[in-house]
Amino acid sequence: MSILASHTIGFIGGGNMAEALIRGLVKGNHLPATHVLASGPRRERLDELHAKYAIETMLDNKVLAERCDLVVLSVKPQILDKVLREVGDRLKSGTLLISIAAGVDTATIEEAVADGVRVVRAMPNTPALVGAGATAISAGKHASPEDLATARAMFDAVGITVELDESHLDAVTGLSGSGPAYIFLILEALADAGVKVGLSRRNAQRLAAQTVMGSAKMLMDLDEHPGVLKDMVTSPGGTAIAGLHTLEEGGLRTTLINAVETATKRARELGRGSK
Repeated sequence: MSILASHTIGFIGGGNMAEALIRGLVKGNHLPATHVLASGPRRERLDELHAKYAIETMLDNKVLAERCDLVVLSVKPQILDKVLREVGDRLKSGTLLISIAAGVDTATIEEAVADGVRVVRAMPNTPALVGAGATAISAGKHASPEDLATARAMFDAVGITVELDESHLDAVTGLSGSGPAYIFLILEALADAGVKVGLSRRNAQRLAAQTVMGSAKMLMDLDEHPGVLKDMVTSPGGTAIAGLHTLEEGGLRTTLINAVETATKRARELGRGSK
């Protein structure tokens, strides 16, 4: 039996990430739908979640906070302070509170909640929607190893999970949290390139997507440095090395590094703005 099965889990916020986690938990049989609640400001969205997953939904965040022993703050960092003012004193002592709000540290959250509430911060990403997420988690001051194990079990239901020091969470936001957007841009460009050289849009897009997915799987399964795998594709005087030369000439490597760095800085700014 999953260690999650004994919990009643509530999601404050019913967006894409909350739905990904709800789907993974319920469809993966980690706990029954009767143990999952969600709250949010839009009745139509809550009705949609109820229809899909048979979970209980409500408009009142305070009621959810009072009824659940594991609460997930799946809201934007810009409104986290408002939500914490609303539910902070409604959370029972012993509640595990998991925040996925980018940039907001556990100390800030701990100051806003009742004594005895334990906090874990997490940074998942949108591929969790298809069970292929990448999540980093970090314990707050009062969180126990058991709390981290519970958080890991929840995010493992939608992908892979790593435990990191909280000082690295903003970097995770810049890399894997924002990373799908970078990959989708690259995929769009590759598909456009395929169309330019004569492929149909559908075939170009499918081939590009499978190439990215297959390359990622090679890296994960073979556990080699990406440079080694790159060299496996590049034969002397061949097509791949000619294409790589063009990518290096265009500054792709530097641009991606700069993108991660810029997104990391933005995550830190969002955290400061929530205080």
